[in-house]
Amino acid sequence: MTLIADTDQLNTLVKRLKQAPYVTVDTEFMRDSSYYSKLCLVQIADQNDAWAIDPLADGLDLGPFYDLMNSTDVLKVFHACRQDLEIFFQATGDLPTPIFDTQVAAMVCGFGESAGYETLVSQIAGQKLDKSARFTDWARRPLTDRQLHYALGDVTHLRVIYETLSRQLEKTGRSPWVAEEMDILTSAETYKLEPEDAWKRIKIRSATPRFLARLQAIARWREELAQSRDVPRNRIVKDDVILEICGQPPRTPQALDHIRGLSKGFHASSAGRSLWTCLEEAEAIPDQALPVLERAPRSRQKTPPVTELLKVLLKSRCQDVGVAPKLVASSADIEAIARDDKAPVPALKGWRYELFGRDALDVKHGRLAMTASGSDIEIVEIESA
Repeated sequence: MTLIADTDQLNTLVKRLKQAPYVTVDTEFMRDSSYYSKLCLVQIADQNDAWAIDPLADGLDLGPFYDLMNSTDVLKVFHACRQDLEIFFQATGDLPTPIFDTQVAAMVCGFGESAGYETLVSQIAGQKLDKSARFTDWARRPLTDRQLHYALGDVTHLRVIYETLSRQLEKTGRSPWVAEEMDILTSAETYKLEPEDAWKRIKIRSATPRFLARLQAIARWREELAQSRDVPRNRIVKDDVILEICGQPPRTPQALDHIRGLSKGFHASSAGRSLWTCLEEAEAIPDQALPVLERAPRSRQKTPPVTELLKVLLKSRCQDVGVAPKLVASSADIEAIARDDKAPVPALKGWRYELFGRDALDVKHGRLAMTASGSDIEIVEIESA
C-alpha cells in the first residue's frame, strides 16, 4: 500500500488518475472538537490500485487532489458522500464533479433504504468488511499498516460496487434517476452554513414573535462565534441555555452570569458582550417588524384520510420496480400531496412523478383505484361517466 505524503508524489499520482474513467474516493475526518471537519486521510483508487493521501503531512499541498476532484473528465465515485463533499466545499468553495453516490444508486437498484456500505460489500462484492480500525483517531500520527489497510478497503470494494450498480442502472434505464440526485448533491446550496438559518436547528414547541426574534439573534451569534473559533456549537452555549435566555431574558448584562450553563464572569467576556448586544438588538425590533413563525391553519392540521391510500400506492409502486420508497417520497411529502396537487415536493417532479406522483394525483381524484389481489395490490383505472 502507498501513502502519499509529499506534493511531488501527489502530482505524479494525479497525472495518472486523470487518465482513469473513474476513481473511487473516501475520507477519514475528525469533528469532535471543531466546528469544521478536520480532514485526516483521503483514500483513492483507480481500476487497478489504491492510495492513501495524508493531508496532515508537513508541506503537503492538496491543490493537485482538488484539481482532480474538479476535473470533468473523471467520474468521482463515493458512498454516502454528503460529508465528504461538505469537507471539500469548506476547503475550496468548489464541489467535485461529476460524481456517483453508490448509496443513492443502491436505493434505485432495490437494495433498500439508505443501504450501508457494509451491506453492499457483502451483497455485491461478496466480501466481509474489516471493522478493526473503525474507531481510530485518524488525526494521530504515524498511521499503522493495519489502519491504512482498513481505510483502503473503503475504496477498493467500492470499485466492484460501482461497476455492478452502473451496469444495473444502464440495463434498467435508470441512470438519469441517479444523475438527477447527483445534481442535488453537487449544489452549493446544500452545503452553505448560513448563520441566519441557525435557529432552525433548535427544536421549539411554540414561539411568540419576540421569543423568535431573540432565538434568531442568539442562534446567529452562536453560529458566527463557533465558525470564527472553529469549535462545536455546544462549546459556545447549549441549545437549552439559548431557549432559557429567550424565554426569560436577563435584565442586565451581569444577570447573564446567573444563567445555568454560563460561567461566572461571562458577561464581561467578549462573547458575553456580543451576546448582550444581540439581545439588545432583538428587544429593539418594533412589534410590527417581529418575525412570525408560520403555521398551518388549525383546521388543516388533521391528516387527510387519502394519505393512507397514497402510502399504500407508494409501497406498491416501489415494490414493483425495486426502488426504496424513502427515495421517492417521505411521509411528509405524501401528506403534502394529499393536501395540495401542486405541493413543492420532489415526488411531483422528474422520474418520481413518472413512477408515483402522477398516479398519486389520479388516486386522490378518483381516476385510479386500488384493489387487493391476494397479497398484491392492483391499480385499476376508473372509467369516467
